[in-house]
Amino acid sequence: MSESLPGGFFRTDLPMNDGRTIRYYDRSDISRNAKDQRPPESPAGIGELRLDPLVNEWIAVASHRQHRTYLPPKELCPICPTSGDLLTEIPDSNFSVVVFDNKNPSLNSAPAGWELPEVNGPYTATPAGVGKAEVIVFTPKHDSSLRELSEEQIALVVSAWRDRTKEISQIPHIVQVFPFENRGVEVGVTIPHPHGQIYAYSYLTPRTERMLAVAQEYFSKTGKVLMDEILAREINDKVRIVAENEHWVAYVPFASRYPYEIHVAPRKRVPDFAELSDLQANAFPSIAKEVLSRLDGVYGVAMPYMASWHQAPVKIGRDLLGLHWQITSVRRTPDKLKYLAGSESGMGAFVMDMAPEQSAEQLKAVRL
Repeated sequence: MSESLPGGFFRTDLPMNDGRTIRYYDRSDISRNAKDQRPPESPAGIGELRLDPLVNEWIAVASHRQHRTYLPPKELCPICPTSGDLLTEIPDSNFSVVVFDNKNPSLNSAPAGWELPEVNGPYTATPAGVGKAEVIVFTPKHDSSLRELSEEQIALVVSAWRDRTKEISQIPHIVQVFPFENRGVEVGVTIPHPHGQIYAYSYLTPRTERMLAVAQEYFSKTGKVLMDEILAREINDKVRIVAENEHWVAYVPFASRYPYEIHVAPRKRVPDFAELSDLQANAFPSIAKEVLSRLDGVYGVAMPYMASWHQAPVKIGRDLLGLHWQITSVRRTPDKLKYLAGSESGMGAFVMDMAPEQSAEQLKAVRL
């Protein structure tokens, strides 16, 4: 039985061979009943969380992930549709968008009685690695990319992001939900089929913790929301805006860290995908295609990138932080990459060889 979703989309849940769940997202009420024909397997294990007491940051240790699939040939792709003797993670022979629990999750469901321990320096307890890790497959087409999808298909991907954020946020112990996509072997992609992941954490991640602290400090000093002020500044400056429509603005940030970095934010701030309006959701596919087309057009090659959806935490900071898409590429010339060297890796102090205004001008100059 399928479930109706906002925007006129539908979702169908089916069991997998090891107890995981696969969720089919469709544009019409399709009957889905394909069974996972692979031999039954044991459920995935769970790692642990260890505290780095120098900076009070949690590190997920998941050694069971060491032997996961690595750059398989197209004919053995584990996230293509099942076809003939190729029995994949997706039992059906056709699909639009699917989301399933990761076979080798970095974070997993909480055991009974689980709690995140109190931080106590080097004597902090080591709990199980609780959270959630899902895979979202954007299309059945192996040789494609998010940029190449139709606006209708991207809208279905957005529907899945909205649905998963809403549902996962209700799980006990989940503190924040993080959808993201990596593209290109240069940034560590192990399966080239167009897909992303959704991580959900049982602790506040360092980046979000820092963003929230800065936003709170700014609000206490000015009474204004920092994210609103940042977007207003970019709109006023104009020079770093690379694309925009009625509901979204895409810009190279004033202090970007990477040769090509683009932030895409809704004009009206919302805390997360669950609060995104239908109007905002419907306006996103066109700007997504333009931004990614401009990125690929700079050098006429498929740019490696990391595309991260930042959202407000589930229960705190929702009046100060907001949903936005941060795309960063490590390619700095047609044949050179930016490596995180001593200053970046050792100190977290980034050095940019190109002014953000320069990269914005290059992106704007791409003829679509």
